[in-house]
Amino acid sequence: MDKAQIDQVRQFNRTVTERVGVLHDHYLGRDRPIGEARLLWEIGEEGQDVRQLRERLALDSGYVSRLLRSLEADGLVTVEPQPRDRRVRAVRLTDAGRAERAVLDGRSDELAGSLLEPLNTAQRARLTAAMAEVERLLTAATVTLDAVDPDHPDAQHCLRSYFAEIQARFENGFDPARSLLPDAGELRPPRGLFLVARLHGEPVGCAGLKLPPGAPAEIKRMWVAPSSRGLGLGRRFLTELETRAAQQGFEVLRLDTNKALTAAIGLYHSSGFQEVAAFNDEPYAHHWFEKRISTPASG
Repeated sequence: MDKAQIDQVRQFNRTVTERVGVLHDHYLGRDRPIGEARLLWEIGEEGQDVRQLRERLALDSGYVSRLLRSLEADGLVTVEPQPRDRRVRAVRLTDAGRAERAVLDGRSDELAGSLLEPLNTAQRARLTAAMAEVERLLTAATVTLDAVDPDHPDAQHCLRSYFAEIQARFENGFDPARSLLPDAGELRPPRGLFLVARLHGEPVGCAGLKLPPGAPAEIKRMWVAPSSRGLGLGRRFLTELETRAAQQGFEVLRLDTNKALTAAIGLYHSSGFQEVAAFNDEPYAHHWFEKRISTPASG
């Protein structure tokens, strides 16, 4: 990794933490650190499952418990077991907590205004556009790709969402019974694998890889949730699956797709895939792609 890039990230972090006041125990002039303030924002009007809150903020369970105890002692939140499952705790704002969050919102707006006020119109536009880009890239960097069993609940959630989307987008709908769907065994080691992308612990995409002996590797059922598009996950899936196939000694990677999936077709072209003659009888496919891949050098 480039040392200059590392240095730039560290400098950026120092500048941001100084300018937004997170170095102080009394964030935004209130009698609490930024960790407690952030929890008040994340809990929201409807409350939150404590486990989901931890995953959303990527915080240690002990640290979150200490923050919640402090907020509870101040009368700003309640933490109680869920009626349907007492092992699951839910946190909700009290009236005092909503009032405190409203104060924090107002002061946060003032802080944001103070960052923009010294700049001219063009500089403000540049800064806010750069912030949006940084947010998008940082969000992309938090996504994990995990190999799971295709029967895992997260995998099944993604596949159901994928089928519902292509049912709506394909010209003649989509019937799983007509498609050449791989069975679960074809997407389990050693015959294959199935990846799930997770953002803040929630599944936001999937992709399968068939590794049939004596035939090219094949990508199946690649999907990214609409809410997570624009994060580069499709290209990241392709790169990861290509690497996994090459590590298993495969030299050719294949996939097929429907003409309605124009963004996917563009992605395949830009990722080095070439259109080839049909290599299967998939009734929903209009385009077939193939790519030569390099196996890792031995020694």
